[in-house]
Amino acid sequence: MDGMERRERKERERNNNEHTRGRHDEYIEEDETQGIGIKSDREAELKKVEADELTPREIVDYLSRYIVGQDEAKRAIAIALRNRVRRMKLPEHLREEITPKNLLMIGPTGVGKTEISRRIAKLINAPFIKVEATKYTEVGYVGRDVESIIRDLVNIAVADEKERVKKQASKKVREIAIEKLANEIIKQKGYPPEMKGQIIQNIYEGRFDDEFISIDVEEPREIGVIAAPFIPGMEQIEEQIRSIMASFMPKSSRKKNMKVQDALRIIEDKEAEKITNMDEVIRQAIFKVENKGIVFIDEIDKLINPKGGHGPDVSGEGVQRDLLPIIEGTTVNTRYGSVRTDFILFIAAGAFHVGSPSDLIPELQGRLPIRVELNPLTKDDFVRILKYTDNSPTRHYQILMKTEDVHVEFTDDAIDKIAEFAAKINERQENIGARRLYTIVEKVMEDISFDAPYLQGQKIVIDSKYIQEKISRILEDENLSKYIL
Repeated sequence: MDGMERRERKERERNNNEHTRGRHDEYIEEDETQGIGIKSDREAELKKVEADELTPREIVDYLSRYIVGQDEAKRAIAIALRNRVRRMKLPEHLREEITPKNLLMIGPTGVGKTEISRRIAKLINAPFIKVEATKYTEVGYVGRDVESIIRDLVNIAVADEKERVKKQASKKVREIAIEKLANEIIKQKGYPPEMKGQIIQNIYEGRFDDEFISIDVEEPREIGVIAAPFIPGMEQIEEQIRSIMASFMPKSSRKKNMKVQDALRIIEDKEAEKITNMDEVIRQAIFKVENKGIVFIDEIDKLINPKGGHGPDVSGEGVQRDLLPIIEGTTVNTRYGSVRTDFILFIAAGAFHVGSPSDLIPELQGRLPIRVELNPLTKDDFVRILKYTDNSPTRHYQILMKTEDVHVEFTDDAIDKIAEFAAKINERQENIGARRLYTIVEKVMEDISFDAPYLQGQKIVIDSKYIQEKISRILEDENLSKYIL
């Protein structure tokens, strides 16, 4: 009887949740009509991404939703991505002859270099990794060597491919897991076997979610491996030793009491592992890395050895030398096998405040043949960022405040004033580009954000006068603005 009451209560809660979810959908639809939606219809676009059918113009249009200006960089990226697709359509003997033309993006901080890499990662259906050049040291010194970039890329590709295979088999896996779960519920709760069909239906509908059952859960054994940290590449060896030892050790399992919804996830994961052919997953992942992989190396200008520097530059020029074979094409040993880097696309970026691209070693310059320059942002660019991009800080705050039932509206003159202050501060202090907008918008929204729980149901209009009151005093005090803005 208690079980039936719990299920009835669960049914009522589920109905309430559906009603709340309906209101949430209305809220999203309302946001979309106002141009600040957080959910949009991307199905056709996603199908194109999965089929590698995005044209260069469509790639540029996508990037323009988040990045203002920088048309030269967007076009170069779009052409490079499309060339990957073109190469894969060629016969194998011709495919081997066409290598990617690596890019070097040059421009001050805050103009969109890193944002381009973030958006590419979300857009493309290919293994992608973004790394900071300053993380690596020359081979033979303590620290990570540049070959670990490729190893990390392969790890990402294997994880993505494994997830893709699991997703394809998710329906079959769920059916198997629910049937096993129904058998456990019948055994532990004492239901008659002829009720199995009804129990399976109830599991699908979530009516058993909050009830508890006991299932066997495998627990990985902790294997301690102590490696010498000063030996280059030892972290990879340590990982491989741990993996080999784990395969020989017997797996331990114990009974755990948990909610049905949690038990279902664990059983699904276990069943998915059983039907996943890891050899095929690894083969596909390595193929994708070798033919579609993209490596984005940020802060490459930090590898330039300042003129007049003394001693070995193990994290600068030494790293540049180590990058040469990786970018030109070599074979890197990973835990999943050997990987060729000949056809991986490398995109490097740097502000080059101190040096210039010509200060990189000549061999590395030759391996980054396509150079694109990103321009500093102006007041007009800031206005366009705030008004028209999907990741505008003002839009983000409007969406956040709406969760508290507070409706915030920025007038056109307020947008203009924020852009004006951002441009002015960038001229007077360090030019940090569009990042200055976030600093100013945070300061403008500080009081409203703090008091939002007490402003429910209100509409707040932010105009230029409000912006002036919040920012002008700080702007006038140069010492204060240096630390706050």
